[in-house]
Amino acid sequence: MRRKEGQMIELAEQFARAFLASDPSGHDWWHVHRVRNLALEIADREHADAYICELAALLHDVADVKLNASKQEGLDRVRDWLERVGEDPAVIEPVMEIIANMSYNGGSNAPMTTIEGQVVQDADRLDAIGAIGIARTFAFAGSRGHLIHEPGEHRSNTKTAIAHFHEKLLKLQELMNTGYAKELAANRHQFMEAFLQQFHAEWSEYREEDRTDDS
Repeated sequence: MRRKEGQMIELAEQFARAFLASDPSGHDWWHVHRVRNLALEIADREHADAYICELAALLHDVADVKLNASKQEGLDRVRDWLERVGEDPAVIEPVMEIIANMSYNGGSNAPMTTIEGQVVQDADRLDAIGAIGIARTFAFAGSRGHLIHEPGEHRSNTKTAIAHFHEKLLKLQELMNTGYAKELAANRHQFMEAFLQQFHAEWSEYREEDRTDDS
């Protein structure tokens, strides 16, 4: 990595840490740190530009709509910072394109057009599944005041932690872009399925109709 790139990565780390340090929803600095490491690992396997991938991974949640008043406010926050620290426009544009298009958004976003975008999107999605993904799901639900589970929720609009698995997380394995990410996703997906099986088994051990009236 060239000296300027190394300096930019350090600055991006500081910026992301400062913005995300106190986030309780699973979008904290350590999420970003894991995504950065996964992105570098995948980039190496897929021969992507490591610097673009690392910078986009570090900054992606600074722009997240869940942490800003609007999507545009978040994107402006990142672009303004990149311009202020003197990043090359040839780097800013691909980084901003990745950040603007990497969210799940109900699965409706257009496919990533660059290998770097595919790499960073895969890294972010990998951190949303498996054991850490499960932990982040409940952290996010708690931060938003959502229930853990509501029986029959598949027939309602109830937002619960368990509903999120079916609405999004169990779909991510099939949405991975790169071959290596697909390999990594398989084990994490199986772990989530095993967790949900155990969760529902324990939940059904005690049923409302099984209670006795002690009055």
